[in-house]
Amino acid sequence: MKQIAVLGSTGSIGKQTLDVVRMHPDLLSVTALGCGSNISLLEQQIREFKPALAAVYDEDAAAQLKEKVSDLPVRIVTGMDGLIEMCGTGEAEIVVTAIVGMIGIRPTIAAIEAGKDIALANKETLVTAGHLIMPLAKQHNVRILPVDSEHSAIFQSLQGCEGSRIAKILLTASGGPFRHMERSQLENVTVKEALAHPTWQMGPKITIDSATMVNKGLEVIEACRLFDVTPEQVQVVIQPQSLIHSAVQYEDGSVIAQIGPSDMRIAIQYALTYPYHLPSPAEPIDFTKLAAIDFGVPRNDVFKGLPLAYDAIRTGGSMTSAFNAANEWANARFREGKLGFLQIYDVIEAVMASHHVIAHPGVEEIEAIQAEADSFCEAHFA
Repeated sequence: MKQIAVLGSTGSIGKQTLDVVRMHPDLLSVTALGCGSNISLLEQQIREFKPALAAVYDEDAAAQLKEKVSDLPVRIVTGMDGLIEMCGTGEAEIVVTAIVGMIGIRPTIAAIEAGKDIALANKETLVTAGHLIMPLAKQHNVRILPVDSEHSAIFQSLQGCEGSRIAKILLTASGGPFRHMERSQLENVTVKEALAHPTWQMGPKITIDSATMVNKGLEVIEACRLFDVTPEQVQVVIQPQSLIHSAVQYEDGSVIAQIGPSDMRIAIQYALTYPYHLPSPAEPIDFTKLAAIDFGVPRNDVFKGLPLAYDAIRTGGSMTSAFNAANEWANARFREGKLGFLQIYDVIEAVMASHHVIAHPGVEEIEAIQAEADSFCEAHFA
């Protein structure tokens, strides 16, 4: 029985992680759950999975939860200290880091230092602090098992190929809901339209990032750090049906790809049960009904999130943190109706242009970059 902790259990990835646990109750058990503030759902999860520990980042929400679950033998902790405790202590062998944003960095570090494997869904952790996370994981002999469908596909395509050199990583993208639109047509797109992803069911922040192609840019940065490749070795390919989740091209020209339905539970389960492919809650592809698999190239002149990400990773140092921080602010303001879709790119460009690069930032400096970016954006775009 593998013991797991789920940071971000009330979000999209967290809920799907618990779907996987439900399918394999003889293999997986939940020892800790954590969220930001959604205590209504967290209470339901606590009653179903009976963890020993639950963490809530929001202190007021944590106080309410304590009352709601006072009849259960679960300990409630709160704030950043609580998130760190739930990831760094207890009996969990693997921590699913599914919480959105830079809030996931310190709990992930705590889990690694405690010797726990990481099922990584929080891409901001590697985007902003990959230069700290990857060496730390190696030092503590901890596995970083990717949960993003694309990075899981790359990871799966590397299995059994030790000693073979990668020519390039083919990182696929659906293209989002606006992939056929011209720049002028994006001026007035609504939040509702941007949230209507054609193939994936994701949380709102990631869905908007997919529409802008910023999400794919974050994944390029993450791939460079996770698989120790250069930006030039990562080629983004548009694959609208989201059936090929990514591939690896080797020096001999061979391409090994992972193909499957658009269901995150496959990647989540593989991280939790690695190296085994077990029965999944996902509905398998029926190849007798598959009409076509199409390919295209990114339109970087329209969707500037991707080229800006390449600029950030090529610059290196703290520039990736500035890129991420600017996008977090702009994405949130767009969802609030306070910023236009194309202005998201304007915000990112302005923050990157104003940023003074730190070659090897620590956690405190990374957090300060977020605060500085927020202040800059409030002054220039609010």
